[in-house]
Amino acid sequence: MFTGIIEEVGTIDSIAAGGESAVLTVAAHKVLQGTQIGDSIAVNGVCLTVTSMQGGKFQADVMAETLRRSSLGSLHRGSQVNLERAMAADGRFGGHIVAGHIDGTGTILSTRKEGNAMWVEIGAPEGILRYIIEKGSIAIDGISLTVALLTDKSFSVSVIPHTGEETTLLHKKKGDIVNLENDPVGKYVERFLTIPAEKTNDTTQEKGITLEMLTKYGF
Repeated sequence: MFTGIIEEVGTIDSIAAGGESAVLTVAAHKVLQGTQIGDSIAVNGVCLTVTSMQGGKFQADVMAETLRRSSLGSLHRGSQVNLERAMAADGRFGGHIVAGHIDGTGTILSTRKEGNAMWVEIGAPEGILRYIIEKGSIAIDGISLTVALLTDKSFSVSVIPHTGEETTLLHKKKGDIVNLENDPVGKYVERFLTIPAEKTNDTTQEKGITLEMLTKYGF
C-alpha cells in the first residue's frame, strides 16, 4: 500500500521489451535505501516488484496487463518518473490509500496559474469519473491530490509549489497521458450495493446494503 506522497523523481535508464511484457531499469537513490529484492516501489503510481538492484538502479518486470492499463508503455530512456516505496507500518499516512493498481489513464487538457498554484485539468473516461467527487482524493501518476473541480468530461486539481517541485506533474503538457487510480472507497461501496440477490432454500435473500436493511438496523 502507498500514500501518494512522492519520495523521489527517478529516471528511466532502459526499457527491455519482450513480446507483450517489458523490464524497466530505473535510476534512483532515495527509494533504494533499505529496499530489498521483492519489495514494492510505485513507478508513476504503478506498483512494481523490485527484481534486482545494482549501482543506483533497480529493475522491475512489467506485465502485459500493466502496459495496457497504464502509461508505462510510452516511457523511454531518460523519462522521469515519480517513485514511492510501499508504506512502512510505522510511517505517517500523509496522503490517502493508494494501492498502486491503475484504473486507467487520463489526458492533460490544460494548465493555468492561479496565485502560487497551478490548475491542471485532466480528461478521463466515464468509468473513472463516476468514482470521483469534488474534494475527494485521486492519484495522478502516483501523486495523492484533491479534486478541486469536476465536470462530466474532466476533473481539475490545484497543485501547490512543493508538489510541483517534487513530482513530474507540472512538466506534463497538453495531450500527455497520466495514470489514474481512484480512491478505492467508492468502488467498494458500489460493489456492496450491487451484489446480486441469492436464493437460499428457495427464499430470496437480499445481499449488500439496502434501504430495508438500513431501516431495520435503525439508520
